[in-house]
Amino acid sequence: MLSRGVLTDDEWAVLEPLLPTSNHRCGRWRDHRQVINGIIHRLSPGCQWRRLPAHFGPWQTVHKRHQLWSADGIWERLLQYVQALADAAGDIDWAVNVDSTSVRAHQHAAGAPKKAPPAPPTASKGVAERSVHVRAPLRALLAEAGAAHEGLGRSRGGLTTKLHLAAEGKCRPLSLVITPGQRADCTQSEKVLDKIRVPRTRSGRPRCTPDSVGADKAYSNRGIRAYLRRRSIRHVIPEKRDQQVGRRRRSSFGGRPPGFDSARYMQRNTVERAINKLKQFRAVATRYDKRGYVYLGTVTAAALLI
Repeated sequence: MLSRGVLTDDEWAVLEPLLPTSNHRCGRWRDHRQVINGIIHRLSPGCQWRRLPAHFGPWQTVHKRHQLWSADGIWERLLQYVQALADAAGDIDWAVNVDSTSVRAHQHAAGAPKKAPPAPPTASKGVAERSVHVRAPLRALLAEAGAAHEGLGRSRGGLTTKLHLAAEGKCRPLSLVITPGQRADCTQSEKVLDKIRVPRTRSGRPRCTPDSVGADKAYSNRGIRAYLRRRSIRHVIPEKRDQQVGRRRRSSFGGRPPGFDSARYMQRNTVERAINKLKQFRAVATRYDKRGYVYLGTVTAAALLI
């Protein structure tokens, strides 16, 4: 799929029942498959929307559909449904690892309009909304956060965005969060882990708790360890050297050193490989989208393909 840039018949058969349908009062929608193929084609080269080949239809239609689905959380629901199918088949390794990566933002990503994300047609309803329990649409969350929150930060290199993710043992993303580039990794760990939500294909609550969590020294603090213990999640996080010195200085009052499984920590490369897979898409490796929720939808669409 990554090289072709189009959906096969089997892949389309999985996604088609989950897509929203027209309310038949605002004209006919352009074929979803043609539009999704245009969105997939744009992911790999990271080209401008107006540079899409003509056989994908009007570029304005493809761009608008991607913008609406990113605002309404449809890409996230599609990703959760595919994850549910994989989990039902026993294809998810719940040894989860957490990390982040910095993404350089193009100069065209700046200057987003100060307005709320667009609202989709209220009469549109997809099968995914009825069959899979999902959280509130991303559009409502961004409206509460304010239009100025676009996940752009300044550094010595210019505008940057940081992508935080949790990846399962087979190098596939489970949850995604974007922040400004200067945001520390440890501040987003709870949000990334709370966002893991794999629905059941039948009855039952979605699975939100991994078997274990691995992370590097950037996530080594008392708050994160207490959060993981509170959720009864085994974790492997190496202790920073200054924390070791401070604990030893306090002698018996410093407490025991945290447990560390070196064999389990070697599996942390899965999240690095998941990042490499995401950055094979040029539209993910460099941010061109002005709005934060649109870029998050771009990354989620890439995770869906993976």
